[in-house]
Amino acid sequence: MPDKLPREFYLQDTVTVARSLLGCVLWRRLGREVLAARIVEVEAYLGANDAASHARRGLRSERNQSMYLEGGHAYVYLSYGMHWCMNVVCQEADIAEAVLIRAAMPLKGLASMRKRRPKAKNDFELMNGPGKVCAALAIDKLCDGEPLDGAHLWITSRDIEVAEDEIAVSKRIGVENSGDAAHWPLRFFIHGNRHVSAYRYVR
Repeated sequence: MPDKLPREFYLQDTVTVARSLLGCVLWRRLGREVLAARIVEVEAYLGANDAASHARRGLRSERNQSMYLEGGHAYVYLSYGMHWCMNVVCQEADIAEAVLIRAAMPLKGLASMRKRRPKAKNDFELMNGPGKVCAALAIDKLCDGEPLDGAHLWITSRDIEVAEDEIAVSKRIGVENSGDAAHWPLRFFIHGNRHVSAYRYVR
């Protein structure tokens, strides 16, 4: 198994972290079962100056307090009261920048993932959205604030090559009411990967 990403990885510039996460593997341990999925799509959120961020204008609440932890922790929140979404916290403590895991490619524990995602028509749809990633990997509020080098939730370095020209860029999805920030090119994904969430946003 590749090494867990060190804490120093998450203290880099948030866009650098976002791009570098592509191809890395997200792991989840549930008792004796271990699940794994390759990260293929992410979005960067840039804290207080980003109108699309939960930390815009320095907002702090019980919901987003994990965003203010030091880089290398998980920020897990409930979207629209329905779907859990997982973010990778970046930067030093109190900066509140993070990377949303938008889509992943299942690698280990597919049978278990299929049971959690019975509506998926095929394996390409198991994790092609942020809520689907969390559902398939059983990531919920209990994972909020968890260190990403721990025993229950962790990320390992790339075990495949992802060339810079394989990384596609677009505006983020679902942040249309965020003024100029709605158009910032902060969504990154592996071009041509069938596990990516929304091809209509490719440019």
